[in-house]
Amino acid sequence: MPIGQAKFGLLGGVVDPGKLELIKTQTVTTSTPYVDFTSIQESTYNVHFLTVNNFRPTTDNAQLQMRFFESGVLETASVYQFALQYGSATNVFNESKSTAINYLRACQTVGHFGRERGHSYNYLYNLGDSTKYSFQTVHNVYINKTPDTFFTFGSGVLPQASTVDGIRLFTNLGDIDELTVSLYGIAES
Repeated sequence: MPIGQAKFGLLGGVVDPGKLELIKTQTVTTSTPYVDFTSIQESTYNVHFLTVNNFRPTTDNAQLQMRFFESGVLETASVYQFALQYGSATNVFNESKSTAINYLRACQTVGHFGRERGHSYNYLYNLGDSTKYSFQTVHNVYINKTPDTFFTFGSGVLPQASTVDGIRLFTNLGDIDELTVSLYGIAES
């Protein structure tokens, strides 16, 4: 049977691999310490897609950080690893990395003044697979008060095989002042 027939459901079901399926969107408009996703449908999706829009902290120079819940327990130990490259429109380039830290970066450092905002997207792999490590790739752009526009890209890992069934987003300084964040699952078949 031609692939087109299968895609349109002539085999008994719609097949649309790679389709983004919204799990949940959360919006923060007043100061809050964290945002949790506690129902991520980890047994349905092997790949998740997390979008961060208009992140603004209550404190200047704060990052949006991420931790995972493993079987309902938040992993807060310094077991995460990441490596990031970043640069700016004014020709500043550098890297940041760690092999023993207690978070992953969901969005890079932004401030609290004027038009300062951070935006990112994160792919999350193997969250519900208890036999594999959970991985992240992140890409983001952000504006700070200098004014300058920055970009960051990189990856992170929780290097222990576990069932990740939740995600927490929080800042390293102060609280989250503004944020719209959406979690999607990516259909495999």
